[in-house]
Amino acid sequence: MTTHIIDGVTLTLQQGNIVAVTADAIVNAANAALAGGGGVDGAIHRAGGPTIMQECRKIGGCSTGSAVATSAGNLPAHYIFHAVGPIYQGHADEPQLLRQAYQSCLDLAEQYQLESIAFPSLSTGAYGYPLHLAAPIALKTVIDHLHNTSTSLKQVIFVLFDGRTLQAYQKALQALLADHNH
Repeated sequence: MTTHIIDGVTLTLQQGNIVAVTADAIVNAANAALAGGGGVDGAIHRAGGPTIMQECRKIGGCSTGSAVATSAGNLPAHYIFHAVGPIYQGHADEPQLLRQAYQSCLDLAEQYQLESIAFPSLSTGAYGYPLHLAAPIALKTVIDHLHNTSTSLKQVIFVLFDGRTLQAYQKALQALLADHNH
């Protein structure tokens, strides 16, 4: 686990299962149909129970680069933010769409005046976004938000599925913090 304080907000990188983390909002790596799926999405729906899917069906869908909120069902959170990252194909708009997916969740956190949010690594599983490209986008979006916003957040947690993902995020964070301090 790695922890840094950024403008008074605790930023934590940890390996684990996001459904086991306690936070006001847990971010789900959703698909545009909000139809459930594998990976983080499947785990959240299995652990959270059927009310989350019922709410997703009412919402109907979510475009790539944005996020919608539902209740958290049986999970130890108040909300699930279903964020849709891009499917990686090497197109020029994908970094911006990935950034927007994270920013949409941060905007929802501010709208609901939340103190803590837990993110997975969006788009880096089944959607194939290369970790070495995705991790800096994710972290820079969060850090920029904390620097530029009068935030209600006190804690941002990245809950990363495996050691390889955690290492990619730690490396990206070290580089971003080194850049910021120079």
